[in-house]
Amino acid sequence: MAGTWNGGGSVTLDDGSSERIRCRATYHVAGPRMSMSLTCASDAYKFNLAADVQSDGNAVSGSWSESSRNVSGSIEGRGGGGNFQVLASAPGFNANISLQTRGNKQSVTIRADSQFRGANISLTK
Repeated sequence: MAGTWNGGGSVTLDDGSSERIRCRATYHVAGPRMSMSLTCASDAYKFNLAADVQSDGNAVSGSWSESSRNVSGSIEGRGGGGNFQVLASAPGFNANISLQTRGNKQSVTIRADSQFRGANISLTK
């Protein structure tokens, strides 16, 4: 997983509209710890997600932040081997995030309960 990944997908907003986005993800892995940044943008929408997590067996926990909206919170879930299912939480916000890696291809699915409803992203290394 370590390294830089590029690709794109779509983001869905609370009004039901959907926009194509371009994305770049960078992962740094050191033993049971991983930090990541994911930046995605369309002509009218942008988000900058950063996370620091650590694993204890299959349990994953850590923190996340989204800089363009100045929000941060905790991450908890399960994962390993490049595949993760986590819940990112903050006051007034919850998002289920699924990340699956197979070779040099990665898919990221985000489902949220806020003005940002979700994203489907495909990346390659």
